[in-house]
Amino acid sequence: MINWANFVSQAFNGLVLGALLALISSGLTIIYGTLGVLNLAHGAMFMLGGYAGYVAYNYTGSFIVAVAVGALFVMLVGVVMERVIIRHFYSRPPEDQLLVTFGISICMVEIVRFFFGSLSQTVPAPAVFSGITSLGFMFYPTYRLALVGIIAIALLVLFLVLYRTRIGMIVRAGIEDSLMVDSLGINVYRIFMLVFGIGAMAAGFAGIVNAPVVSITPDMGESILVQTFVVVVIGGVGSFPGAVIGGLIAGEIISLTSMVNPGYAYVMLFAAMTVVLVLRPYGLLGTQGRE
Repeated sequence: MINWANFVSQAFNGLVLGALLALISSGLTIIYGTLGVLNLAHGAMFMLGGYAGYVAYNYTGSFIVAVAVGALFVMLVGVVMERVIIRHFYSRPPEDQLLVTFGISICMVEIVRFFFGSLSQTVPAPAVFSGITSLGFMFYPTYRLALVGIIAIALLVLFLVLYRTRIGMIVRAGIEDSLMVDSLGINVYRIFMLVFGIGAMAAGFAGIVNAPVVSITPDMGESILVQTFVVVVIGGVGSFPGAVIGGLIAGEIISLTSMVNPGYAYVMLFAAMTVVLVLRPYGLLGTQGRE
């Protein structure tokens, strides 16, 4: 039965999911916008961050250490992946990039499955954020409220890096015209490596901070990858603000539709994407990208 309390609760759930999708999508959209690589391994990196943090938590018992290890480990994996494999595919056809990143994703999933099995693992929320909080008109899990703040801070840091630093200026210039950046004497391949690492770190960070909400499994990256691509399309490829807005829209669509009929959640999400593509082919905040 739908009532005001259920609606508000689902709206909060949509906000949490939307913030998570915004963070993951921001990493994916800057990778594609700068490098022109559609990274199908991005969902696996989300999963990898969860497992890296899980291992760190089991050894240290510290959630903060788990978050740091999860994010930094996936960033390292992204840097190595870019230097060893992705770099050789920049000039290759897009279908080659799709195949190689899809293959990497499968390898990541099966390696994790080999070491941890297929059963789900859990990471408890830090004690300070355990329990529930009264909002006056409803009770809501404290960690879910804190998660919105954690992700908001992460998005703010990413925004400052992209829009208030020299590296960010070069990255945004590379999104617009990588050839011009190269002609100015800037080592674009070093920037590409950094961008891929930052994008991967965003996915890894999201994977571990979401672990207390949803148990981690080797296949957890598959569904989140689909949602992330829809967010990027809605917001606009290469647009960081578009990723944030698209993530919030997608989160609310999925959550509020699930309140009525969970089976139609993805239907409504793809319907919204179709409407955006019809009205704005480059997304809400996107512009015509590279050819």
